[in-house]
Amino acid sequence: MSMTMAATHAAGRKLKDAIFDANRACNEAIKIHGADSVTNATIGVVLNEDGKLATLTTVEKIFRSMEMSELVAYAPIVGLPDYLNAAIDWTFADCKPEGHIAAIATAGGTGAIHHAIANYAERGDAVLTGDWRWGTYDIICNETGKRLETFKLFDDALNFNIMDFAVKVDALLKEQNSLLVIINTPAHNPTGYALSLDEWDKVLDVLKAQVSAGKKISLLVDVAYIDFAGEKNSTRAFMKKFSNLPENLFVMISFSMSKSFTFYGQRTGALIGVSADEKIIDEFKEVGKYSSRATWSNINRGSQATLVKLMNDTEILSQYEAERDGLYQMVKRRADVFVDEAKACGLKIVPYKGGFFIAVPAEDPAAVCQKLHDDLVFAVPLKLGVRVAACSISFEKMHGVAEKILRAMK
Repeated sequence: MSMTMAATHAAGRKLKDAIFDANRACNEAIKIHGADSVTNATIGVVLNEDGKLATLTTVEKIFRSMEMSELVAYAPIVGLPDYLNAAIDWTFADCKPEGHIAAIATAGGTGAIHHAIANYAERGDAVLTGDWRWGTYDIICNETGKRLETFKLFDDALNFNIMDFAVKVDALLKEQNSLLVIINTPAHNPTGYALSLDEWDKVLDVLKAQVSAGKKISLLVDVAYIDFAGEKNSTRAFMKKFSNLPENLFVMISFSMSKSFTFYGQRTGALIGVSADEKIIDEFKEVGKYSSRATWSNINRGSQATLVKLMNDTEILSQYEAERDGLYQMVKRRADVFVDEAKACGLKIVPYKGGFFIAVPAEDPAAVCQKLHDDLVFAVPLKLGVRVAACSISFEKMHGVAEKILRAMK
């Protein structure tokens, strides 16, 4: 065996990222065949109809108008106070739950997820999420000494599988005294699914029953794509249900500026905590601050200031809302084409309700994606199916993609 200098827990680690691997293959095909001939269904960013990265000019103007010192100076470890308030206000809109609420600035939504897993799951314990999931959940669990276990996200009728969720929660809490649950909704990555208000009631009933028996449960809601899921307050209505929950049922929400503000690479987000117990929130702020100092120390000040300036100017905010809605409608039109054509040709898909991605169940996703290369279509193979990025495919190119996937599966 060859020599290794890495610590035993790190030795042998290699990052295999299906999303970036698929995008790399797509870019290689573009070099050979030209961008007009290639369909890029891989990357989770909004591309304009010409295939170039879509950005919001309102956000850009604010960012570029700031003094250099405002852009590059250190921010407090927990984040600028006005930014934290803005992140909370943006996340909840008119649906803020009753209780004590605080936020910690994080390096994007991924940083928020990291802090939740690092601080609210015991080392060696399981973290629970759906089997259709963003693969980075697994990586963060491994990095922080946890393991990821899953429940079946959908039942045979492709509804949220509350029965399997309840069974898995119960089984894990027979083995461990606490549990972190991650639910990505609305505009779930990779399916575009969203839990209904009724499904949320059932989820919370399961969790309340467990905490009434003395168990501790933390619930992380990943809302990275929420502003591409529909009308602002209707998509956030479920958040009211987090009001006055038992003290041993703690809710966290991961906020990200990446998608809603086309600030992907600026890596700015927040982890927001909600509890009926003020001491739980005080603890949340302290452990989050500690983890921030131990990882990135502090995050992008310029992005934080951008959100504050945007939220404090009603005229600019209105312009931004109209701009972002334009991007949402563009992605929705593309997704509508795929959903309609899938139904017409008989391609089975996971119920899509909004967001960047649509999922197609497949027995051999890698083989399907490889076969799609014959048509110069590049999608992402997951464990349970194929992910199609409606955000990155132009309206024109979306026509026929569903039929090509069906042909590749056959």
